Amino acid sequence: MIQISSSSNDYFKRWLSLSSSKGLRQEGEFILMGEKLVREFLSAPLNGFQVRAEIVPAGGKPLLPAKSKIFEVSAPLFKELDVVGTKFNLLVLSVPEFSKPSSLPAPRGLELVCPLGDPTNLGAVIRSAVAFGVSQVLLTEEACHPFHPKAVKSSAGAVLKMPFLKIGPLKNYVSTGVSYALDMNGQDLSTLKWPKDLRLILGEEGPGLPALDGVQKISISTNKVESLNATVAASLAFYSYRSQNKI
Repeated sequence: MIQISSSSNDYFKRWLSLSSSKGLRQEGEFILMGEKLVREFLSAPLNGFQVRAEIVPAGGKPLLPAKSKIFEVSAPLFKELDVVGTKFNLLVLSVPEFSKPSSLPAPRGLELVCPLGDPTNLGAVIRSAVAFGVSQVLLTEEACHPFHPKAVKSSAGAVLKMPFLKIGPLKNYVSTGVSYALDMNGQDLSTLKWPKDLRLILGEEGPGLPALDGVQKISISTNKVESLNATVAASLAFYSYRSQNKI
């Protein structure tokens, strides 16, 4: 094992940058945290993810074979890297390549257009998307990186199972095929007959939904509250779609 005890170490500085979307984009790596997620990944590695290194807390035992890149990091430095407080070995994995199409094809199945900039909300909505059979997520320019540590944690690892596309700003979204948007002023979800192939658009938390041409609006009726959290609203829509399409 390679031992690291200095914050000026190049490996440590690179790993520390992976707690931000900017660092994730620059390095093309992310850190998988949490004993359950780490053990599950090692028992059944997923396509598209390469193990670049294992980071072991001082005195810990590595999980990877001895020939692998394994680093033992001092307790104070490990605590800085372990931003969600797992206190367990960390895996440095490659970030899969995100497709960035110049123009969007028609949707296949239920696809999600997502601008969420908060990693906890993004991870939560991706967890629901995987649970209810969303075929892929289109991340707009406003969205945070889906492999941000907080997004991975709140998704319970579901981000590793979802295909992603990168597109431009939400305000520039151009509908191809059928597109629906969750909005307070739209057709009630309970009366909607879902098509098989469509895109569902979320608004940003705070700014909401911009004016988009060719997009139909759907709403979810509530009692005594003005609106639902975007993640909750999206989950209800996913469930409604799956109930009708039996995916």
